[in-house]
Amino acid sequence: MITCATDLKITISGTPAKDGRFIIRMPDIQTEERFEIDGSRLAYVKKRDYLRSVYNVLLKHGVAPRNGAACTIRGTIPINAGTSSSSALCVAWTRFLLRLNGSEKADDAHFVARMAWLAEVTEFNEPGGMMDPYASALGGVQLLRFHPRVKSVALRLPPGRFILIDSGEPKDTLGLLARVRQGVREAVRQMKGFYPDFDLFTTPLEKVRAFWDRLPDNGTALLQGALMNRDITQQAVRLIQEHPSPEQAFGALLNRHHSVLSGKTGVSTEKIDRLWRAAREAGALGGKINGSGGGGCLFVYTTGAPEPIMEAVQKEGAARVYPLRTD
Repeated sequence: MITCATDLKITISGTPAKDGRFIIRMPDIQTEERFEIDGSRLAYVKKRDYLRSVYNVLLKHGVAPRNGAACTIRGTIPINAGTSSSSALCVAWTRFLLRLNGSEKADDAHFVARMAWLAEVTEFNEPGGMMDPYASALGGVQLLRFHPRVKSVALRLPPGRFILIDSGEPKDTLGLLARVRQGVREAVRQMKGFYPDFDLFTTPLEKVRAFWDRLPDNGTALLQGALMNRDITQQAVRLIQEHPSPEQAFGALLNRHHSVLSGKTGVSTEKIDRLWRAAREAGALGGKINGSGGGGCLFVYTTGAPEPIMEAVQKEGAARVYPLRTD
């Protein structure tokens, strides 16, 4: 998969305390958290209690701070909109606590990403993948592979810029992730019954076409979508690395990817599809839904001025629009 970190951020500032008390102010959402550490595991007091789960994971790995802090968390990332705000928070908080502890691991982006992923996903037995925390921790544009092991390769995108478009539609991130992931896994299991050598990462799409009618309709669509998305990503990597002027083709691949996510995987919405079409009609070369889908955001790519596109999607009902820079 190809990831791109942007200039929308979570920032944490603070001063160490002389005792184990944490006072965490979050003025953007008008919230404050308080807890005290004593070297033992913290009990969770709510769902997805990431501020405590990060501490627990670091404690388990022997790198948790001994003292607390008075700190402030601010952010510019849309919340519950498919833009990795939870992962960004976990990454930022992981790095803050490691620095509070004076640990050299704070500068190890891969370690930070893994700790953040453990805190966000495994601590709560949720279906999220590793892409978002690694994208946030590594920054820039990355080709990420997690099979058979984690590997990252920095990429340089074509000239141009992205525009993030928030549809304003609420989304059920965990429900969608679970539905798609479980559906693909079940389709893979069934496919292996017909074609034992099937491999989701390497088997060419054309080698399994003869077996589509043996899968349930939903399984066929999800597995087709997964294989097509894999191939689109591989084409995009070759295009970025080898083509001297790939802007038009890059935009076309984004459009193909969105069409698969909308038509095969079924994670787009009518409103997001309308916003996608409006952006293209206003000059965007391409774009796709962002994150797990089912609402939230999409992004589009342009080599021209962003203003006409921003105006067009606002007229179509976008809740918020953000011109982005990679970071």
